[in-house]
Amino acid sequence: MGSEYAHAALRGTIAAMSMTGMRTLAGESGLLGRAPPRMIADEGAPRLITAVPDHSRRAVIELLHWAYGAGGGVAYRTLPRSFRRRAASGPLFGLALWAGFRLGVAPVLGLHSERERTSSETVALVVDHLLYGLVLGEIRARPRS
Repeated sequence: MGSEYAHAALRGTIAAMSMTGMRTLAGESGLLGRAPPRMIADEGAPRLITAVPDHSRRAVIELLHWAYGAGGGVAYRTLPRSFRRRAASGPLFGLALWAGFRLGVAPVLGLHSERERTSSETVALVVDHLLYGLVLGEIRARPRS
């Protein structure tokens, strides 16, 4: 049982790493300003992040994002198997995580700039959460033939 959750955490980490690539592309293309992990560091937990040396901050923020992704993988694993077997389950889960951040976490942390997102930024974040869910759902255990 424990190895199933470790595998789920690994899947979530890999899915979050995929989001990093998507966000890098969106940022370099001018479609996305600050990504949520950076926004949390800047607005939601600035004292915590200033304790990290300047040269390590980006890496620490990314590692925290991957850890959050691992937690999402474990949460996905707790969903009923009948739901997880559906092809759309991963992307739907990714969208639910995005909505939970946008409607719950961001207001609680006082992330004012999350409310000021442009349409292209919102689309970029929806797409990268769909990617997270797609990767999460598609790396599930396959039946042996």
